[in-house]
Amino acid sequence: MKIDRIELRHIKMELISPFVTSMGIEYDEEHIIVRVDGEGLTGWGESVAEGTPFYSYETVTTAWHILSDFLIPSVLGRDISGIDEAIAGYTKVRGHMMAKAGLEAALWDLFAKSMGISLSEMLGGVRRKIDVGVSIGIQESVPKLIRKVEGYLSEGYKRIKIKIAPGLDMQFIEALHLEFPGTLLQVDANSAYTLDHIDLFKKMDEYSLSLIEQPLGYEDIFDHSKLQKEIKTPICLDESIHSLDDTRTAIELGSCRIINIKPGRVGGFTESKLIHDYCASMNIPVWHGGMLESGIGRAGNVALASLQNFTLPGDISASKRYYKEDIVEPEFRVNPDGTMDVPTKPGIGVEVNMQMLDKVTVNKKVFS
Repeated sequence: MKIDRIELRHIKMELISPFVTSMGIEYDEEHIIVRVDGEGLTGWGESVAEGTPFYSYETVTTAWHILSDFLIPSVLGRDISGIDEAIAGYTKVRGHMMAKAGLEAALWDLFAKSMGISLSEMLGGVRRKIDVGVSIGIQESVPKLIRKVEGYLSEGYKRIKIKIAPGLDMQFIEALHLEFPGTLLQVDANSAYTLDHIDLFKKMDEYSLSLIEQPLGYEDIFDHSKLQKEIKTPICLDESIHSLDDTRTAIELGSCRIINIKPGRVGGFTESKLIHDYCASMNIPVWHGGMLESGIGRAGNVALASLQNFTLPGDISASKRYYKEDIVEPEFRVNPDGTMDVPTKPGIGVEVNMQMLDKVTVNKKVFS
Protein backbone atom coordinates (compact mmCIF):
# COMPACT_ATOMS: atom_id res chain seq x y z
CA MET A 1 0.00 0.00 0.00
CA LYS A 2 1.61 3.25 -1.12
CA ILE A 3 0.78 6.18 1.15
CA ASP A 4 0.02 9.06 -1.22
CA ARG A 5 -1.43 11.76 1.00
CA ILE A 6 -1.98 12.52 4.70
CA GLU A 7 -4.17 15.22 6.18
CA LEU A 8 -4.37 16.56 9.73
CA ARG A 9 -7.33 18.44 11.13
CA HIS A 10 -7.44 20.13 14.50
CA ILE A 11 -11.08 19.87 15.54
CA LYS A 12 -12.98 21.50 18.37
CA MET A 13 -16.38 20.06 19.30
CA GLU A 14 -18.64 21.68 21.88
CA LEU A 15 -19.88 19.34 24.60
CA ILE A 16 -23.60 19.15 25.34
CA SER A 17 -22.81 19.95 28.97
CA PRO A 18 -19.62 20.66 30.95
CA PHE A 19 -17.68 17.55 32.00
CA VAL A 20 -16.24 17.92 35.51
CA THR A 21 -13.43 15.76 36.92
CA SER A 22 -10.78 16.17 39.61
CA MET A 23 -8.58 17.66 36.85
CA GLY A 24 -10.96 20.49 35.97
CA ILE A 25 -13.94 21.38 33.77
CA GLU A 26 -14.19 20.70 30.04
CA TYR A 27 -16.63 22.68 27.89
CA ASP A 28 -15.44 21.38 24.54
CA GLU A 29 -13.13 18.69 23.20
CA GLU A 30 -10.10 19.34 21.01
CA HIS A 31 -8.56 16.41 19.10
CA ILE A 32 -6.69 15.76 15.86
CA ILE A 33 -8.31 13.85 13.02
CA VAL A 34 -5.83 11.98 10.81
CA ARG A 35 -6.71 11.07 7.23
CA VAL A 36 -4.42 8.76 5.25
CA ASP A 37 -4.96 8.18 1.51
CA GLY A 38 -3.42 5.35 -0.48
CA GLU A 39 -4.27 3.68 -3.76
CA GLY A 40 -7.74 5.21 -3.95
CA LEU A 41 -8.70 4.35 -0.37
CA THR A 42 -8.99 6.54 2.73
CA GLY A 43 -8.27 5.64 6.34
CA TRP A 44 -9.38 7.73 9.32
CA GLY A 45 -7.93 7.97 12.81
CA GLU A 46 -8.18 10.25 15.84
CA SER A 47 -5.45 11.47 18.15
CA VAL A 48 -7.05 12.03 21.55
CA ALA A 49 -4.49 14.55 22.80
CA GLU A 50 -6.44 17.41 24.33
CA GLY A 51 -6.00 21.15 24.41
CA THR A 52 -4.55 21.02 27.93
CA PRO A 53 -1.78 18.88 29.51
CA PHE A 54 -3.90 17.84 32.48
CA TYR A 55 -4.62 14.19 31.65
CA SER A 56 -1.37 13.68 29.71
CA TYR A 57 1.71 15.69 28.86
CA GLU A 58 0.56 15.47 25.25
CA THR A 59 -1.60 18.24 23.84
CA VAL A 60 -3.04 19.02 20.43
CA THR A 61 -0.02 21.25 19.83
CA THR A 62 2.60 18.64 20.74
CA ALA A 63 0.80 15.89 18.82
CA TRP A 64 0.53 18.11 15.74
CA HIS A 65 4.27 18.74 15.93
CA ILE A 66 5.21 15.07 16.35
CA LEU A 67 2.86 13.96 13.60
CA SER A 68 3.98 16.67 11.17
CA ASP A 69 7.72 16.55 11.74
CA PHE A 70 8.42 12.91 12.58
CA LEU A 71 5.61 10.38 12.17
CA ILE A 72 4.12 11.44 8.85
CA PRO A 73 7.53 11.78 7.09
CA SER A 74 8.29 8.20 8.15
CA VAL A 75 5.39 6.76 6.10
CA LEU A 76 4.45 9.32 3.45
CA GLY A 77 5.33 8.22 -0.09
CA ARG A 78 6.40 4.77 1.06
CA ASP A 79 5.00 1.45 -0.12
CA ILE A 80 4.07 -0.22 3.19
CA SER A 81 3.16 -3.88 3.47
CA GLY A 82 1.37 -3.66 6.82
CA ILE A 83 0.94 -2.00 10.19
CA ASP A 84 4.09 -3.48 11.73
CA GLU A 85 6.25 -2.04 8.94
CA ALA A 86 4.69 1.38 9.42
CA ILE A 87 5.34 1.31 13.18
CA ALA A 88 8.93 0.22 12.58
CA GLY A 89 9.44 3.41 10.62
CA TYR A 90 9.02 5.61 13.69
CA THR A 91 10.28 3.46 16.58
CA LYS A 92 12.99 6.06 17.30
CA VAL A 93 10.29 8.45 18.53
CA ARG A 94 9.99 7.99 22.27
CA GLY A 95 6.66 8.50 23.99
CA HIS A 96 4.00 10.66 22.28
CA MET A 97 1.57 7.75 22.37
CA MET A 98 -1.48 9.80 21.41
CA ALA A 99 0.21 11.17 18.31
CA LYS A 100 1.28 7.65 17.31
CA ALA A 101 -2.16 6.21 18.00
CA GLY A 102 -3.87 8.71 15.71
CA LEU A 103 -1.71 7.81 12.72
CA GLU A 104 -1.77 4.09 13.47
CA ALA A 105 -5.57 4.09 13.71
CA ALA A 106 -5.86 5.66 10.25
CA LEU A 107 -3.49 3.02 8.87
CA TRP A 108 -5.47 0.17 10.46
CA ASP A 109 -8.62 1.58 8.84
CA LEU A 110 -6.86 1.91 5.48
CA PHE A 111 -5.50 -1.63 5.50
CA ALA A 112 -8.80 -3.11 6.68
CA LYS A 113 -10.57 -1.39 3.79
CA SER A 114 -7.94 -2.68 1.35
CA MET A 115 -8.74 -6.20 2.55
CA GLY A 116 -12.48 -5.62 2.43
CA ILE A 117 -12.98 -6.51 6.10
CA SER A 118 -14.13 -4.66 9.20
CA LEU A 119 -11.64 -3.21 11.64
CA SER A 120 -13.11 -5.52 14.29
CA GLU A 121 -12.33 -8.56 12.16
CA MET A 122 -8.83 -7.34 11.37
CA LEU A 123 -8.14 -6.79 15.09
CA GLY A 124 -9.45 -10.25 15.98
CA GLY A 125 -12.80 -9.22 17.44
CA VAL A 126 -15.31 -11.93 18.34
CA ARG A 127 -18.45 -9.95 19.24
CA ARG A 128 -21.16 -8.34 17.11
CA LYS A 129 -22.33 -6.29 20.09
CA ILE A 130 -20.41 -4.87 23.05
CA ASP A 131 -21.61 -3.97 26.55
CA VAL A 132 -21.38 -0.25 27.26
CA GLY A 133 -21.39 1.97 30.32
CA VAL A 134 -21.49 5.70 30.87
CA SER A 135 -19.10 8.07 32.64
CA ILE A 136 -20.60 10.93 34.65
CA GLY A 137 -18.61 13.98 35.71
CA ILE A 138 -18.70 15.38 39.24
CA GLN A 139 -22.16 16.87 39.89
CA GLU A 140 -23.20 19.90 41.91
CA SER A 141 -25.45 17.92 44.23
CA VAL A 142 -26.68 14.43 45.07
CA PRO A 143 -30.19 15.05 43.62
CA LYS A 144 -28.70 16.20 40.32
CA LEU A 145 -26.49 13.11 40.13
CA ILE A 146 -29.46 10.83 40.86
CA ARG A 147 -31.45 12.45 38.04
CA LYS A 148 -28.50 11.94 35.67
CA VAL A 149 -28.14 8.29 36.63
CA GLU A 150 -31.90 7.69 36.27
CA GLY A 151 -31.75 9.06 32.75
CA TYR A 152 -28.79 6.94 31.68
CA LEU A 153 -30.21 3.76 33.19
CA SER A 154 -33.44 4.39 31.29
CA GLU A 155 -31.38 4.55 28.09
CA GLY A 156 -30.08 1.06 28.80
CA TYR A 157 -26.52 1.64 30.02
CA LYS A 158 -25.27 -1.43 31.89
CA ARG A 159 -22.78 0.31 34.16
CA ILE A 160 -22.51 3.70 35.85
CA LYS A 161 -19.15 5.35 36.49
CA ILE A 162 -18.88 8.55 38.49
CA LYS A 163 -15.91 10.85 38.83
CA ILE A 164 -14.79 11.57 42.38
CA ALA A 165 -12.35 13.87 44.19
CA PRO A 166 -11.45 14.44 47.87
CA GLY A 167 -14.56 15.77 49.60
CA LEU A 168 -16.70 14.87 46.60
CA ASP A 169 -16.93 11.14 47.00
CA MET A 170 -18.72 9.29 49.80
CA GLN A 171 -21.92 11.35 49.68
CA PHE A 172 -22.36 10.39 46.03
CA ILE A 173 -21.37 6.74 46.50
CA GLU A 174 -23.72 6.31 49.48
CA ALA A 175 -26.63 7.95 47.67
CA LEU A 176 -26.28 5.83 44.52
CA HIS A 177 -25.87 2.65 46.55
CA LEU A 178 -29.17 3.34 48.30
CA GLU A 179 -31.06 4.66 45.27
CA PHE A 180 -29.94 2.07 42.72
CA PRO A 181 -29.18 -1.20 44.57
CA GLY A 182 -27.71 -3.85 42.31
CA THR A 183 -26.55 -1.38 39.66
CA LEU A 184 -22.99 -1.93 38.47
CA LEU A 185 -21.18 1.10 39.90
CA GLN A 186 -17.54 2.16 39.70
CA VAL A 187 -15.66 5.34 40.58
CA ASP A 188 -12.83 7.17 38.85
CA ALA A 189 -10.47 9.38 40.86
CA ASN A 190 -8.12 10.48 38.06
CA SER A 191 -5.17 10.35 40.50
CA ALA A 192 -6.72 12.74 43.03
CA TYR A 193 -5.84 10.78 46.21
CA THR A 194 -2.80 9.58 48.17
CA LEU A 195 -2.05 6.74 50.55
CA ASP A 196 -3.16 9.07 53.35
CA HIS A 197 -6.71 8.27 52.18
CA ILE A 198 -6.49 4.52 52.88
CA ASP A 199 -9.22 4.68 55.53
CA LEU A 200 -11.52 6.37 53.02
CA PHE A 201 -10.95 3.59 50.48
CA LYS A 202 -11.59 0.97 53.17
CA LYS A 203 -14.91 2.67 53.76
CA MET A 204 -15.68 2.39 50.03
CA ASP A 205 -15.29 -1.38 50.43
CA GLU A 206 -18.70 -1.37 52.12
CA TYR A 207 -20.55 -0.24 48.98
CA SER A 208 -19.96 -3.10 46.53
CA LEU A 209 -18.16 -0.99 43.93
CA SER A 210 -17.05 -2.97 40.88
CA LEU A 211 -13.74 -1.11 40.90
CA ILE A 212 -11.88 2.06 41.90
CA GLU A 213 -10.10 3.56 38.91
CA GLN A 214 -6.68 5.24 39.23
CA PRO A 215 -6.99 6.49 42.82
CA LEU A 216 -3.31 7.45 43.25
CA GLY A 217 -0.60 9.22 41.21
CA TYR A 218 -0.89 9.21 37.43
CA GLU A 219 2.60 7.72 36.99
CA ASP A 220 2.44 5.50 40.06
CA ILE A 221 2.38 1.73 40.09
CA PHE A 222 4.16 0.91 43.36
CA ASP A 223 1.93 2.79 45.83
CA HIS A 224 -1.11 1.27 44.16
CA SER A 225 0.28 -2.14 45.14
CA LYS A 226 0.28 -0.99 48.77
CA LEU A 227 -3.29 0.26 48.53
CA GLN A 228 -4.61 -2.87 46.81
CA LYS A 229 -3.27 -5.00 49.66
CA GLU A 230 -5.33 -2.96 52.12
CA ILE A 231 -8.70 -2.94 50.37
CA LYS A 232 -11.11 -5.53 48.97
CA THR A 233 -12.42 -3.49 46.03
CA PRO A 234 -10.42 -4.09 42.83
CA ILE A 235 -8.19 -1.25 41.74
CA CYS A 236 -8.18 -0.52 38.02
CA LEU A 237 -5.22 1.32 36.53
CA ASP A 238 -5.62 3.84 33.73
CA GLU A 239 -3.15 6.74 33.57
CA SER A 240 -0.29 4.57 34.92
CA ILE A 241 -0.43 2.10 32.02
CA HIS A 242 1.40 3.23 28.88
CA SER A 243 2.66 -0.09 27.55
CA LEU A 244 2.77 -3.84 27.90
CA ASP A 245 5.79 -3.43 30.18
CA ASP A 246 3.79 -1.20 32.55
CA THR A 247 1.01 -3.78 32.50
CA ARG A 248 3.36 -6.62 33.40
CA THR A 249 4.87 -4.56 36.22
CA ALA A 250 1.48 -3.65 37.66
CA ILE A 251 0.24 -7.24 37.61
CA GLU A 252 3.48 -8.64 39.04
CA LEU A 253 3.36 -6.12 41.91
CA GLY A 254 -0.33 -6.72 42.57
CA SER A 255 -1.08 -3.04 41.94
CA CYS A 256 -4.44 -3.73 40.34
CA ARG A 257 -6.88 -6.49 39.45
CA ILE A 258 -8.34 -4.81 36.36
CA ILE A 259 -6.82 -2.80 33.48
CA ASN A 260 -8.43 0.02 31.51
CA ILE A 261 -7.15 0.01 27.92
CA LYS A 262 -7.18 3.23 25.90
CA PRO A 263 -5.45 2.99 22.50
CA GLY A 264 -4.48 6.66 22.66
CA ARG A 265 -2.74 6.22 25.99
CA VAL A 266 -0.69 3.18 24.91
CA GLY A 267 0.20 4.21 21.34
CA GLY A 268 -2.46 2.46 19.27
CA PHE A 269 -4.28 -0.78 18.57
CA THR A 270 -1.10 -2.83 18.22
CA GLU A 271 0.04 -2.23 21.81
CA SER A 272 -3.56 -2.44 23.01
CA LYS A 273 -3.82 -5.96 21.60
CA LEU A 274 -0.58 -6.98 23.30
CA ILE A 275 -1.90 -5.71 26.63
CA HIS A 276 -5.25 -7.40 26.04
CA ASP A 277 -3.62 -10.74 25.25
CA TYR A 278 -1.26 -10.62 28.21
CA CYS A 279 -4.06 -9.73 30.63
CA ALA A 280 -6.11 -12.62 29.24
CA SER A 281 -3.22 -14.99 29.90
CA MET A 282 -3.06 -13.73 33.50
CA ASN A 283 -6.84 -13.84 34.06
CA ILE A 284 -6.97 -10.06 34.44
CA PRO A 285 -10.15 -8.58 32.92
CA VAL A 286 -9.90 -5.45 30.79
CA TRP A 287 -12.36 -2.80 29.67
CA HIS A 288 -12.19 0.02 27.17
CA GLY A 289 -11.82 3.56 28.46
CA GLY A 290 -12.89 6.69 26.65
CA MET A 291 -11.47 10.12 25.87
CA LEU A 292 -14.65 11.84 24.66
CA GLU A 293 -13.82 10.81 21.11
CA SER A 294 -15.74 11.84 18.03
CA GLY A 295 -17.39 9.08 16.03
CA ILE A 296 -14.10 8.41 14.23
CA GLY A 297 -12.25 7.49 17.40
CA ARG A 298 -15.35 5.88 18.87
CA ALA A 299 -15.59 3.53 15.87
CA GLY A 300 -12.07 2.29 16.59
CA ASN A 301 -12.91 1.88 20.28
CA VAL A 302 -15.96 -0.25 19.49
CA ALA A 303 -13.92 -2.47 17.17
CA LEU A 304 -11.19 -3.01 19.77
CA ALA A 305 -13.73 -3.67 22.53
CA SER A 306 -15.08 -6.58 20.47
CA LEU A 307 -11.99 -8.63 21.44
CA GLN A 308 -12.54 -11.58 23.79
CA ASN A 309 -11.08 -10.29 27.06
CA PHE A 310 -12.99 -6.98 27.12
CA THR A 311 -15.37 -8.49 29.63
CA LEU A 312 -16.52 -5.34 31.48
CA PRO A 313 -18.70 -2.56 30.01
CA GLY A 314 -16.55 0.23 28.63
CA ASP A 315 -16.77 4.02 28.44
CA ILE A 316 -18.08 3.87 24.88
CA SER A 317 -21.26 5.88 25.14
CA ALA A 318 -23.62 6.96 22.39
CA SER A 319 -22.63 9.94 20.23
CA LYS A 320 -25.44 11.99 21.79
CA ARG A 321 -23.93 11.51 25.26
CA TYR A 322 -21.40 14.23 24.50
CA TYR A 323 -22.26 15.92 21.19
CA LYS A 324 -25.41 17.32 19.57
CA GLU A 325 -24.16 16.15 16.20
CA ASP A 326 -21.31 13.73 15.52
CA ILE A 327 -18.99 13.79 12.51
CA VAL A 328 -19.85 10.25 11.35
CA GLU A 329 -22.88 8.56 9.84
CA PRO A 330 -24.55 6.63 11.27
CA GLU A 331 -23.96 7.99 14.74
CA PHE A 332 -23.34 5.49 17.54
CA ARG A 333 -26.37 4.52 19.61
CA VAL A 334 -27.02 2.38 22.67
CA ASN A 335 -29.44 -0.48 22.20
CA PRO A 336 -32.23 -0.96 24.77
CA ASP A 337 -30.33 -3.95 26.19
CA GLY A 338 -27.27 -1.82 27.03
CA THR A 339 -25.17 -2.93 24.07
CA MET A 340 -23.73 -1.17 21.04
CA ASP A 341 -23.52 -2.71 17.59
CA VAL A 342 -20.04 -3.38 16.21
CA PRO A 343 -19.81 -1.99 12.64
CA THR A 344 -19.39 -4.73 10.05
CA LYS A 345 -18.64 -2.68 6.93
CA PRO A 346 -14.97 -2.46 5.79
CA GLY A 347 -12.66 -0.49 8.04
CA ILE A 348 -14.19 1.55 10.84
CA GLY A 349 -17.58 0.88 9.27
CA VAL A 350 -18.99 4.42 9.36
CA GLU A 351 -18.83 7.31 6.90
CA VAL A 352 -17.32 10.68 7.78
CA ASN A 353 -19.74 13.59 7.47
CA MET A 354 -17.44 15.98 5.63
CA GLN A 355 -19.78 18.94 6.05
CA MET A 356 -19.83 18.49 9.82
CA LEU A 357 -16.09 17.79 9.89
CA ASP A 358 -15.43 21.07 8.06
CA LYS A 359 -17.68 22.85 10.56
CA VAL A 360 -15.64 21.74 13.59
CA THR A 361 -12.19 22.08 11.95
CA VAL A 362 -10.08 24.97 13.28
CA ASN A 363 -6.84 24.11 11.46
CA LYS A 364 -5.91 21.84 8.57
CA LYS A 365 -2.68 20.72 6.95
CA VAL A 366 -2.11 18.45 3.95
CA PHE A 367 1.03 16.38 3.32
CA SER A 368 1.61 14.93 -0.15
